Amino acid sequence: MDFKTMYHLTYGLFVLTATDGRRDSGCIINTAGQVTSQPNRISITVNKANFTHDMVVKTGKFNVSILSEEAKFETFQHFGFQSGRDVDKFFGYTDCKRSANGCYYITAGTNGYISATVEQSIDLGSHTLFIASVEDMAVLSEVPSASYAYYHSSIKPKPDEPAAGKTVWRCTVCGYVYEGETLPADFICPLCKHPASDFEKVTL
Repeated sequence: MDFKTMYHLTYGLFVLTATDGRRDSGCIINTAGQVTSQPNRISITVNKANFTHDMVVKTGKFNVSILSEEAKFETFQHFGFQSGRDVDKFFGYTDCKRSANGCYYITAGTNGYISATVEQSIDLGSHTLFIASVEDMAVLSEVPSASYAYYHSSIKPKPDEPAAGKTVWRCTVCGYVYEGETLPADFICPLCKHPASDFEKVTL
């Protein structure tokens, strides 16, 4: 089975943000979409390992900032390659504003944001699916949205190739390299937290 097939699905990329009134957090997600128009509802799917996930569960409110093709790799690093449990992602971060629901939305490299309130949630094991009613939204620019494919082709830096004769496993999400002939089945990328199934074997 070729896991890369999943990359051909038409994912977008988003910064999910939430607040519990004392602290703010955000993470990168790639599953957000409209599910009904009357009333206007969206769905998001969030990994339970994300600190932002716990805030959404606790408060039932969140913002989704839609990343555009102007988004910089640093945005993905900032919100995707570190945990809100370890760092305050909004400390000193200025490319954001608060919406009426109290949550931040991202103003750099985005073309819009949506504020929503959770109506129901579904436990999917490693993730939670949230169905939420749209409370507010705004267009921030007309730059096209960044797809998952665009991120890989045009935003994520191209990794260095391994030395001749060397075998490594490379994370297809963030480019992290694990050296060795065999990648442990339970390996988790230390940067982006993706599993072994998102690594590709590279041998020169």
